[in-house]
Amino acid sequence: MKCPFCGYPNTKVQDSRSIENGLVIRRRRICPNCGAKFTTYERFEGGTLMVVKKDGRREKFSRDKVMGGIIKACEKRPISMEKIEEITNALEARAKKRGKEISTAEIGEMIMNELRKLDQVAYVRFASVYRDFRDIDQFIEEIGKLKGERKNG
Repeated sequence: MKCPFCGYPNTKVQDSRSIENGLVIRRRRICPNCGAKFTTYERFEGGTLMVVKKDGRREKFSRDKVMGGIIKACEKRPISMEKIEEITNALEARAKKRGKEISTAEIGEMIMNELRKLDQVAYVRFASVYRDFRDIDQFIEEIGKLKGERKNG
């Protein structure tokens, strides 16, 4: 693989690991030219998964969009990139199991369920954008639900 830092064409694999129940291979690489270290991931890409938008348009599933939304919600929270990648990978796998199409509503709900378990602040941040909160009362209502879950759980 080509080095993303200096463009040297033949980087070396230092370590390979199977992750996510063998569905992904994580490779740590080093460039013999500049010494840069980086990680690559190898995963199976099956058929194209399409996302059905609210207005009925369809577009190709974007793992980067899902991860970007989770990263924004988790900003300045004690959540590692490894955990964010783990959530993204699990969501992508679940989405692909559902078939060739999935709605943005289903994706949003899956993300919210994961964030609710992981970090309540990240959950409320994501929910505020996903559910398009218009005023403070919607925040208060959502926080009230979380408090109720904590008392009952």
